[in-house]
Amino acid sequence: MSPALAGLVRSLAVYRRDAAHAQRLDGMYRRYLQPGTLAFDIGAHVGDRIASFRRCGARVVALEPQPLCLRALRLLHGRDPAVTLLAAACGAAVGKLDLLVNRANPTVTTASPAFVAAADGAVGWEGQRWDARLTVPVTTLDQLIAEHGLPAFIKIDVEGFEDAVLAGLSQQPAALSVEFTTIQRRVALACLHRLEGLGYRAFRVALGESHSFLHPEPLSAAAMAAVISTLPSEANSGDIYAERAD
Repeated sequence: MSPALAGLVRSLAVYRRDAAHAQRLDGMYRRYLQPGTLAFDIGAHVGDRIASFRRCGARVVALEPQPLCLRALRLLHGRDPAVTLLAAACGAAVGKLDLLVNRANPTVTTASPAFVAAADGAVGWEGQRWDARLTVPVTTLDQLIAEHGLPAFIKIDVEGFEDAVLAGLSQQPAALSVEFTTIQRRVALACLHRLEGLGYRAFRVALGESHSFLHPEPLSAAAMAAVISTLPSEANSGDIYAERAD
């Protein structure tokens, strides 16, 4: 089995065959999605979020630029008329970009050389190798909204490229999430600054794959920045949720 195929099989086992993981996802996303609403999945990987969004009754537009992952997504969701799968990355402007591909661990494939540099020698990232390069088309969130409509929720998980994705958004969906890592806190802080500029005022955080909020009440952007800045390195990763104050 090739390293790329072995990595995909591992991802499918981790993200698609864990019933407890699926239940946690559904509990989280039902907060934001109701039947008939629209969700964007930016960085769909093997589609555990697509599956959860569909269980919530939402329509889904999902982006995944890695061909092997996209092939799996088409097998899993390609016959669902409520799921639109796009072979593209998302960024600040329409065009093309180079993906730095981790064939053995495709979930950490990235468009950010700074992410790869930050992972080099970091605790918990030992043995990770970005050993291939792939040029892919790029769209923006604003372009996706123009083509598919304003979503109720956007999930962004693109390994250190989240700030670039938000740079391509000028509108305000009701809620969205952006992944962060403790090896690149500055990206998380840049995302918070951008989201505050877009008008978001309520922020929450879930660590790792807990899909459970760390605080009982939403925080301001400044308070969330303090939380991210003081997390222990071993926290490793999580998701910041931004909610529109209607």
